[in-house]
Amino acid sequence: MKSFLDDDFLLSTSTARRLYHEVAAKQPIIDYHNHLPPADIAENRQFANLFEAWLEGDHYKWRAMRTAGIEERYCTGDASPKEKFDAWAATVPLTLGNPLYHWTHLELRRYFGITDLLSPDTVDNIWKKANAKLAKPEYSARGLLKMMNVELVCTTDDPADDLAQHQTHRAQRSPEVIMLPAFRPDKAHNFADLKAWNSYIEHLGDSTGSSITCWDDLVEVLMFRHAYFHENGCRVSDHGVEFVPGTDWSPEQADTVMKKALMGEMPDNDEILLFRSAVMESCGRMDAAAGWVMQIHLGALRSVNPGKLIEIGPDTGFDVIGDFPQASGLARHLGNLDRDDMLPKTILYNLNPGDNDLIGSMIGAFQGDIPGKVQFGSGWWFNDQKDGIIRQLTSLANQGLLSKFVGMLTDSRSFLSFPRHEYFRRILCELVGGWVENGEIPNDPELLDPMIEGICYTNARDYFSFE
Repeated sequence: MKSFLDDDFLLSTSTARRLYHEVAAKQPIIDYHNHLPPADIAENRQFANLFEAWLEGDHYKWRAMRTAGIEERYCTGDASPKEKFDAWAATVPLTLGNPLYHWTHLELRRYFGITDLLSPDTVDNIWKKANAKLAKPEYSARGLLKMMNVELVCTTDDPADDLAQHQTHRAQRSPEVIMLPAFRPDKAHNFADLKAWNSYIEHLGDSTGSSITCWDDLVEVLMFRHAYFHENGCRVSDHGVEFVPGTDWSPEQADTVMKKALMGEMPDNDEILLFRSAVMESCGRMDAAAGWVMQIHLGALRSVNPGKLIEIGPDTGFDVIGDFPQASGLARHLGNLDRDDMLPKTILYNLNPGDNDLIGSMIGAFQGDIPGKVQFGSGWWFNDQKDGIIRQLTSLANQGLLSKFVGMLTDSRSFLSFPRHEYFRRILCELVGGWVENGEIPNDPELLDPMIEGICYTNARDYFSFE
């Protein structure tokens, strides 16, 4: 019987072990989509304790704690950092079978060298040991990234952001890690709260010293901000939507919807979808012109518990997998851009694993001139666990070219989440190693090693135009 988290964790064959230990493990990390706070990197934050570094803002853990019957004050409430950590420690033994159990103990081992299993019996000792290390200069925010061989991270930023923290970081010429912004224009077409949308449009206009009173104004401001982001190193955009409408639209129609919303009248559903299509397609054209990568995250049904939304707010663990129709609107969106030779390099992430083959087949219809131009993004959110990763990799291999895949990302707010790249790499090597052992692909290092190295690092390095 194997020991828990031994050197060959998740690796059951000799081929898998060779691919991981000799090829995958040593590759640097390009984490091209996450939600790390730019200020923490620019200021090289020194975390006061393990709660700040590990639990602050982690809705994965909050969901598990609530399911264990932990009171909300220990998740997002006013309990002390130590009380919250104690509550998490009481939850961890109940997470067997959940990726949180693997992630928790990988993180304790890789960052702190702690091999004890987290529980109420070990919590005080783990808290003391980890906090002692976090007080050391090498355990700062950038130090933690360096520890995991992270070469580059892309944060997620609103078009109205001034990117001051990115500028500060870049001016430092930090040797530890490159930090670049990503352009996320979702708020420009989010009419869920019309008053909030109007406030945002005013704020967006203020970022360029202008007023937005019509569709043409909005496009001009977004183009100006897009260029500003480009000047600050941005080479990726990101859209988080339930689905891509792909609705036919004209500037005149978009202008009508916009003016209606600016007057305080909520657009109807068809108008909302038209306006979303207009914003997304316009931004896609900007991406193509600038040589950026367009990322689209599909399928999250957000804030399904209205009482908790009022009590706690969004992004606190009350989102679920949605079952939206994805194919036709997405095809029209990509097709409209491709028809005009304005389809940028694109990564599609889906939250519903039932859509894996749909996305896998969709990307094949829009390839050409750039290796892996349209990508099926890695298992995301509810799918970044063993089964979800295997499903995504298998669908991509079946429908496209796994060898051109740009690999894993954390999509995380935590500086301790980067062992997820190790987790992914082990699963990848186990899958490919199994194919070898079953005689499904050749046991040829000249074929296998470049593919594993590419998926872990070099494909992303070559795909993105990072400078």
